[in-house]
Amino acid sequence: MKIFTKEQIYAGDTETAKKQNISSADLMERAGIQIFNWLHVRMQGAQVPIHVFCGIGNNGGDGLVVARHLITHGYNVHTYVVNCSTKRSKDFLVNYDRIKSVTKEWPTLLNCKEDFPAIDANDIIVDAVFGIGINRPVDAWVKGLFNHFRASKAYTLSIDIPSGLHTDQIPSDLESVVSAAHTLSFQTPKLVFFLPETAGFTVQWEVLNIGLDPEYLFNTQTEAELIGKNEVLPLYKPREKFSHKGTFGHAVIIGGSYGKMGAVTLASKAALVSGAGKVTGYIPKCGYTVLQTSVPEVMVITDKHEEYLISMTIDVEPSVVGIGVGMGTEKETVSAFTTFLETIKVPVVIDADAINCLSKSKKALKALPEFSVLTPHPKELERLIGTWSDDFDKLKKTKAFSKKHNVIVVIKGANTITVFQDKLFINATGNPGLATAGTGDVLTGIITGLISQGYEPLLATLFGVYLHGRAADLIIEDFGYQSLLASDVINGISEAYLDLFTQPESQTPEEDEEETKGKQKEK
Repeated sequence: MKIFTKEQIYAGDTETAKKQNISSADLMERAGIQIFNWLHVRMQGAQVPIHVFCGIGNNGGDGLVVARHLITHGYNVHTYVVNCSTKRSKDFLVNYDRIKSVTKEWPTLLNCKEDFPAIDANDIIVDAVFGIGINRPVDAWVKGLFNHFRASKAYTLSIDIPSGLHTDQIPSDLESVVSAAHTLSFQTPKLVFFLPETAGFTVQWEVLNIGLDPEYLFNTQTEAELIGKNEVLPLYKPREKFSHKGTFGHAVIIGGSYGKMGAVTLASKAALVSGAGKVTGYIPKCGYTVLQTSVPEVMVITDKHEEYLISMTIDVEPSVVGIGVGMGTEKETVSAFTTFLETIKVPVVIDADAINCLSKSKKALKALPEFSVLTPHPKELERLIGTWSDDFDKLKKTKAFSKKHNVIVVIKGANTITVFQDKLFINATGNPGLATAGTGDVLTGIITGLISQGYEPLLATLFGVYLHGRAADLIIEDFGYQSLLASDVINGISEAYLDLFTQPESQTPEEDEEETKGKQKEK
């Protein structure tokens, strides 16, 4: 799913109005009806007080449309205009006149803290104060209104984006942003829904299709995309009847050191389970018995040194190499790693201590092969690209690193983001159970195993990150977040593959609505 910028959404609105020969007010009516329908399906006429807070721009106009339809359908509605400026948008004024035609109780004008209405914890707040176009600091009294929302503990539904949240920068004052229980985002999710510093402003989000021009949506290229089942299914390579283990490549996993052989074990097994034809582990001598015993399907080559790697001389012809898991950063290891990078001719997946070796050695960094896949956790990423001021700065610096070295960088996290050149690919799967030792090693193994089978490095990365998260999602009910182990995730890979071709079970209309495409569930 494409994630459009606010400028692209504005352009889409204009193109849609032109092609469909409708006014911007008509498009606003369409969007507002979608919000109303969402509420109506869930409330079924319940007389819970609904407080609709409207700004004086287009987002406020959307709110007025919602309020009008709620009123005409007999709901207990209280409508307010947050009078934060003297400038009203044209479509706001159109809908202000329309709501006055259906009720004698005109919207209440809010000008200061003394005007704030009483809100009970069992009430519903519809937040339509600011939209994606906000370009100035929030007034102090409006910030007070948002704190009033929070203090009420009422269920808060934001229209398009939580008010006060920008689409392209981190807010300087966190209290100036509405804390939404749910956000209904028009046509596309917003990038800020996936960043650690801003994702918390909406517990859940869902995309509503407001009928923007399909041709515009299809042809417009976006910086960011959300990668879910619909996006990865076309990547899947079915197996031919007469294929054999040689068809699916030979993956080599290089790593391990005394006391850290579990990492190589996990990565090697994950590479096999994800489909590599053959897997060889290249490890220090101390790990020979460990790896041979724990994963008998994996072949083993040992380094000259007993406790860590000093040479990395591979006497096989691999299809791909995954390197770094549990490897350590001894001086001899860094030197051997640099030599390895200067001579390797096949795709490379670089993780953990191999990334730390890159950070320690400019010579190694200079030798980094193009199209390598790097999978750092946050601290490893910081060692690689330097510190960042906020999440947008982190993305900017990661893109710059990717472009400079022509490599793929996986920013691991709750919403793992794969960066290649100027593109961002945001993963839709995964849960907090993955926050445990070894799951990164499993991811390295999965990506390595996919490249071994002939997937291009970028596609293998997107597919691998998805499978990794989906495996955890499918098995989490059996383990719970706290008890999930990395080895459990490996056992879930087969389920994740099968799930690609599984249709959802028949549900009630209400359940179908809850699982609308694009919904982000709270993990």
